Amino acid sequence: MLEFRKIDLDGMVERVLAGEELQRAEARAVLNCPDESLPALLATALKVREATFGRRVKICILRNAQSGICPEDCHYCSQSKLSRAEIPVYKLQTVAELVEGARAAVASGARRYCMVCSMRGPAARDVEHLAEACETIRAEFPQLELCLSIGLLEQDQARRLKEAGAGWINHNLNTSRRFYPEICSTHSYDDRIRTLENVRAAGLAVCSGGIIGMGETDEDVIDLAFATGRLRAESVPLNFLHPIAGTPLETARHLTPERCLKAACLFRLLNPRSEVRAAGGRELNLKDRQGEIFNAVNSIFVNGYLTTAGWNLDRTRELIERSGFEVEVQP
Repeated sequence: MLEFRKIDLDGMVERVLAGEELQRAEARAVLNCPDESLPALLATALKVREATFGRRVKICILRNAQSGICPEDCHYCSQSKLSRAEIPVYKLQTVAELVEGARAAVASGARRYCMVCSMRGPAARDVEHLAEACETIRAEFPQLELCLSIGLLEQDQARRLKEAGAGWINHNLNTSRRFYPEICSTHSYDDRIRTLENVRAAGLAVCSGGIIGMGETDEDVIDLAFATGRLRAESVPLNFLHPIAGTPLETARHLTPERCLKAACLFRLLNPRSEVRAAGGRELNLKDRQGEIFNAVNSIFVNGYLTTAGWNLDRTRELIERSGFEVEVQP
C-alpha cells in the first residue's frame, strides 16, 4: 500500500490541475492519511481549491418544498417510507411560498437556492408547478442560481425546467455502486445514473455527491469520489451522516472530524474544477474542526438541511472569516 508520506504532494497538485486523475493507490493513501500528516494534506487540497476558487465560499440555502411524502426506502433519510422520525409532513408548497423562500435566501446572502421535494420523481403537474416557481423567481432574481432536487427525472422534464430558468439538478449518487443495495432497494444506482444522463442531455448542470458514514468501506468512498469526478459534476455536495432517530441508520456512528476532512480532500483532488460543497452533518461530525474543511470545499449550506438544524449565516460567516476565507458576494 502506498504511504502518504511517499507522495510528491507538489507534483500531485500539478498533475491534478493539469487534468490528470489520481491513481487509485494515491486515493487510498489520501483517505488513510495519518492524522499527523493531515495538515500537509489540507495544504495540498487548498492549493487545488485556490487555483479555481481562490478563498471564496459560496453560500447556499435549501428549501424543503415537499416534506415526508416519499415511497422510497433510503435508509439514511428521515422522509423515506421506512422512517418513523418526527418531522413535518406536507405536500408541494405553493408557488408563492417557494418564491418567498427565494427572497429569504437572497436576504440571507445566498448565491444558490435549492428546492427539494421528497418524492420518487415528479408528475407532469409537479414539473409545471416547479417551472412556474422557477420562472417567477428568475424574473425577480436573475442572478440567483436555481437548483432542484426532485428524484428520478426524465429528459423532457429536465428540459422543461431548464426552459423555466433552473440551472442545476441535484441527484446524489450517495455511495458506491457496490454498497448502494445496502441503503436502498426501491430504486437502483443505475436509475440514478440515468437521471444524471437525462439532466446533462437537457443542458442542465449536474449536482451530484454523496454521504459518508453509512457503514461503507474505504473502497466505497473511493469509488464514489472517482464516480463524481468522472461525471464531471459541476457541483459535488459532500454529506456526513447525521443519524436521525426513527431511521434505519439511527445508531450509525462511524465518523471522526479527521475522517471527514480526509474525505473532503479526496473529493477535492478528484474534482479539482468543481464546486465541492460541505452539506449535511458538518456541524455534528466536524465539531471544532469545521473551519479546516474550507481548505477543500468552496461552498456550504446554511440555515439547516431539510429536517435537521444547522448554523445560520451570521455564525457561518464568522467561521469562514475566522478561518481565513471570505463569503462570495452576489454580483
